[in-house]
Amino acid sequence: MKMSPSFHPTLWGDFFLSYEAPTEAQEAEMRQRAEVLREEVRNMIKDSHDVPEIVDLIITLQRLNLDYHYEDEINEKLTVVYKSNYDGGNLDLVSRRFYLLRKCGYDVSSDVFLKFKDQLGNFVEADTRSLLSLYNAAFLRIHGETVLDEAISFTTRVLQDRLEHLESPLAEEVSSALDTPLFRRVGTLEMKDYIPIYEKDAKRNKSILEFAKLNFNLLQLRYSSELKECTTWDESAVSLLPEYMKDFYMYLLKTFSSFENELGPDKSYRVFYLKEAVKELVREYTKEIKWRDEDYVPKTLKEHLKVSLISIGGTLVLCSAFVGMGDVVTKKIMKWVMSDAELVKSFGIFVRLSNDIVSTKREQREKHCVSTVQCYMKQHELTMDEACEQIKELTEDSWKFMIEQGLALKEYPIIVPRTVLEFARTVDYMYKEADKYTVSHTIKDMLTSLYVKPVLM
Repeated sequence: MKMSPSFHPTLWGDFFLSYEAPTEAQEAEMRQRAEVLREEVRNMIKDSHDVPEIVDLIITLQRLNLDYHYEDEINEKLTVVYKSNYDGGNLDLVSRRFYLLRKCGYDVSSDVFLKFKDQLGNFVEADTRSLLSLYNAAFLRIHGETVLDEAISFTTRVLQDRLEHLESPLAEEVSSALDTPLFRRVGTLEMKDYIPIYEKDAKRNKSILEFAKLNFNLLQLRYSSELKECTTWDESAVSLLPEYMKDFYMYLLKTFSSFENELGPDKSYRVFYLKEAVKELVREYTKEIKWRDEDYVPKTLKEHLKVSLISIGGTLVLCSAFVGMGDVVTKKIMKWVMSDAELVKSFGIFVRLSNDIVSTKREQREKHCVSTVQCYMKQHELTMDEACEQIKELTEDSWKFMIEQGLALKEYPIIVPRTVLEFARTVDYMYKEADKYTVSHTIKDMLTSLYVKPVLM
């Protein structure tokens, strides 16, 4: 079996078992007020007509995690923005329009940024807000978009130089962007982080701000309640503990059966694909065990990834997500996830490389199968630090692949590439600079802010 490295005990214990929800009357009052505000914001969207107004409003709603309330209204307005074909000289608007449309699946051209270069091919100086918008837009680049590669280099340098001279809230926005570009931020974390920034914005809308706070607090109530349920042990499972593998297998089958029962006859087919994903994962785990026991090092990174892009669990994660979704998920989508689709493979490679960059040193303290980092070191005769730096470039390449493959996925609803990219954002956060997934004390403050501390109204 696969040897486990030493893991520290949970930092939370039974913390969420002591969670006390607001009274029914308090929660009902919150929901009633939120509903009033939700309709106010809906009317704002319907009443927006100018492209700058529409773009700013939708991006604000996305950052505050309110956009899911208005999918139909936003889709109508996106059509207006796309048909506008705006290519004027306002760098901020051009950048924000490009960012919004490409993020929402529109295949817009990056040539709109060429006009902001001088005769020598260099980007011209602009105000900080416009450069920040260009910076964020450029990270939706795909292969061959040299203008966006150059935009990232240019804006990164200028924004870093200007940062210490900026005032709040622009200073916080630039600092956050330099750490993680807007497109790559996890939605729920951006929601919590952006509320105080938006509150300082002179152009803020009071109804949107209040709704964002209420929406966050109501979501937090749901998350905390779910965490309480997850923390509670099922007493009937005690009998499953002694005979480890056999009982675990039986428990897994019971779990699948419960999924099938909950999904009903029309959707229970999804569980078949989930089972196949688990089987696939176990097969690749077995290959890694053989590598470990035989001290085998794959000759190339490509050989390693044939196994490890599956063993990292990316396909299983996506399958699990789609199993629980509504009617938008079809048998065709479930087949697509399990068919070695290019987007799924790019996601698996991204997860594997991101994980190995930050976990290799820790994992090799105990007997463990060779990582992609060690494989790459041997293949190219590099030090570990050199290999990690080059593999980071490969993760950037994976972002480009995922974006361009998502744009090309026209036969599936937008929720499909959107789900893959949202998981990629989570992976980027969890494995940036440290293995936060394993060494969880590094994210305790974040989890506390997300699941424990409500936003003050």
